[in-house]
Order: sequence, then structure tokens, then C-alpha cells
Amino acid sequence: MDFDSSYLTTLSSQAVSNANTSKLKNALSGISEAGNKNGQASVTSADDEKLLDACKQFESYFVEQMYKEMMATVPEDPLDTGTNSMLVDYYKDNLVKEYASQTTDQGSLGLAQMLYEQMKRNVGVSPEEIDAEQA
Repeated sequence: MDFDSSYLTTLSSQAVSNANTSKLKNALSGISEAGNKNGQASVTSADDEKLLDACKQFESYFVEQMYKEMMATVPEDPLDTGTNSMLVDYYKDNLVKEYASQTTDQGSLGLAQMLYEQMKRNVGVSPEEIDAEQA
């Protein structure tokens, strides 16, 4: 079976995205389990830092996906084929991750802060209580 290098690159990108998503889910579930101790919200400063870190990771992941979609609109160079194409894709992915990380570190979007504030308000609050507040 002959695989195109772009197909393999797409598969590896999807695997990395899935790994990042599961890492974020694990971080958020660990925070919510710690916050729901005995049915009361008991959030420590360490949990606050974990929550903010998870929110920053999510923002970085979101920005990275946005940058990747933006780069997909740029036409590819016909000279980048075969092994050269795989190397270019590898370094391009690393560059996009670094750009996303820098964007998040600068706090220019503010998505992480908004998520943090929203999640902080809802730590230890059951879904029924949230529905009652919205009604």
C-alpha cells in the first residue's frame, strides 16, 4: 500500500491534536474532582494555578488550530515533494505551535482569562444549579 506524504502528515497532525485534547480533558477533570470534595467547592491556590494553566493550554491549542487552518489556504510550493515536504511540514507545525504559544503568553486574545473566570465561578456548582440560575 502506497501512502502519500501528505496523508501521513495529516494522520500525525490528527494524532497530536487528539493527544493534546485528551491532556486538556485530564487536566480539567482533575481540577473539577478536586473542587467537588464532599460536595463543597474547596479550591486552593494550587488548583487555581492548574485551572489557569489548563485554560492557557486550551487557548494555545485553539490558536494553533486557527493558524493551521489559515496556513491551509496558502498554496503549496510544487518543489516541496517527498522527503522535503515531510521536513517542511514538520518544521511548519513546530513554528505554528511556537506562534500559538507566544500569542497565548502575550495575553492578547484574553480567551484563557475569560474561560478561567467562567470556570472559577462554576467550580463546585452542579449542572442543576447552573440551569436554575439561567432560568
